[in-house]
Amino acid sequence: MDIATPFTRGHAADISEEAAAGSGRAAVRPLEGTVVRALGDSVALRVAVRRLRALGCTVEPGGGEPPPDDAPAGRLCVTRVPLTAASGALPECRIGWSGPVTVPMAGESDVQAACGIMEVHGRATGGPRPLPVDYLSVCAGVLAVQAVTAGVLALLREGPPLVARTSAAQAALLAITQHIAVATAEPDSDPSAPAGHRSGGLAATLTPPFDSADGVRFEIDTFDAEDWRRFWAELGARPAAAAAGWPPFQRRFGTATCPLPAELGAVTAALDYRTIRRAAGRSGVSVVPVRDAGAPAPPAGESPWRLRGRAADHQGPPLPPLGPRRISPAGQWAPLAGLRVLEATSRVQGPLAGHLLGLLGAEVVRLEPPGGDPMRGVPPMAGRCSARFQALNRGKRAIEADLKSAAGRRAALRLAAAADVFLHNWPPGRAARLRLDHDDLAAVRPALVYAHAGGWADLLPPPQPLGTDYLVQAHCGVAALTVGPGERPAPSLLTLTDVLGGLICAEGVVAALLARARTGAGVRAETALVDAARLIVDTAYPACSAPRMPGRAPVVTDLAGMAADPAYRAALDTTGAAVYGGPPWTFVPAPASLPMEAAR
Repeated sequence: MDIATPFTRGHAADISEEAAAGSGRAAVRPLEGTVVRALGDSVALRVAVRRLRALGCTVEPGGGEPPPDDAPAGRLCVTRVPLTAASGALPECRIGWSGPVTVPMAGESDVQAACGIMEVHGRATGGPRPLPVDYLSVCAGVLAVQAVTAGVLALLREGPPLVARTSAAQAALLAITQHIAVATAEPDSDPSAPAGHRSGGLAATLTPPFDSADGVRFEIDTFDAEDWRRFWAELGARPAAAAAGWPPFQRRFGTATCPLPAELGAVTAALDYRTIRRAAGRSGVSVVPVRDAGAPAPPAGESPWRLRGRAADHQGPPLPPLGPRRISPAGQWAPLAGLRVLEATSRVQGPLAGHLLGLLGAEVVRLEPPGGDPMRGVPPMAGRCSARFQALNRGKRAIEADLKSAAGRRAALRLAAAADVFLHNWPPGRAARLRLDHDDLAAVRPALVYAHAGGWADLLPPPQPLGTDYLVQAHCGVAALTVGPGERPAPSLLTLTDVLGGLICAEGVVAALLARARTGAGVRAETALVDAARLIVDTAYPACSAPRMPGRAPVVTDLAGMAADPAYRAALDTTGAAVYGGPPWTFVPAPASLPMEAAR
């Protein structure tokens, strides 16, 4: 298949950045004028090609030339960059399957098996099972776009042309980094570790989603224990069953299991969906029907990033040159070195986006509430901090501020005035209520990149349900793609859209920084979990006909054992009290850009 061929369900195959009516801000195509040559024909490469084109890049096919042996999933070679006097070598990205992992892998199924994806995806159903979508290929494609865009940005910041390498295996280890951290920290002290199929002393044979008496399959979500209690009380469940169900329900994002008392399923099965929906509305719980495989896919948005540039009077000084800060603490060339990100995020999607920007070399400063982020104390601990929290937040500096107070808001504005990026994942309306929206921060930092990692974007009218992973999987059709033949739709507890949503947010921030470098003006980037869901659905093979079984790679069933295996060491971060997924790319200067001795 040629790289220009759309995917089977590619209703968003031609993503545009046309200005939204009444937005008052110009759409941004930061790779306009850039030319890239693409070699190969993998899902990862096709995802990358589509997204590069959406950013304004001209992508030329390789004319049948195969990718090199060290890039079996594809190679992206920049052949022209506007606004730079660079000649000779230019940035490129090489995409592999196994990357620095020395276990042989030859495709998506091998990587899922060998890098723990099957183990985590199958926990809720009793054992490793394939994820029947090309999820890691999609993630690798997004990582490749980040690498190419960051390489062009490095050139504009007077850096050398960089050769980036990424792989599906590195994407996999990043996707389950929190699970690796738990497995290698203090697993015996983790109260959320599943204990067979028991929940609070009650038989637990139910894993969400739920079913109503009139045949509606649905997911629910809430962050509040009292809302959970009220919801089940409204439906007539015994308090003991609701109380026993709350801990595994609350922790399912971190454990990939959710064993609930069967009584809760029996309660919903006796009621029609309208009654359940009304009870959810009264109690503050979000409820969303689960779409079947044949349901229409959600309509495509204007783009996955909704990049909007501010007016010319919102310009600032140029971004600092890459200079001597080009080497990251991990010893890698860091294309975002010298830039600062101010982050106000929680859970997975937002912190992961900030983590990726930090791995690219940016200094990341977290805004946390007084007393610190409560997730810091969630066991198991790795030293004095939660292993799960450190998986996405290590290396970040934290500053505590009560943003609801005048003093806290002043502190946020001071920090924003010295930042290049402000990143948050607050629910709709909170930034405006705090008076920390883009216009507020532009008053102190006109050229700021303002990034929001949201849930639903404009897909649903207000009031929207909680913008969380499992609800988005349910509504957007992902839940119908992650199960085996003949099985009813159910979201994967692997938090597929949270992880991919974090990657897309970081992708948007790097693109916005490139636009900022080219124009001098501030840029707003709006990404959402629904963008991740659309991408998964767009790239799913037809009807998800049958789960693909692994080829030659062994199926990992023990994450701690995997982390201790020397074959994985180069792809992991083993410097702390727990083990984490390492950086998903490496950057080195192109040989032609080095002095002769170094090139040899």
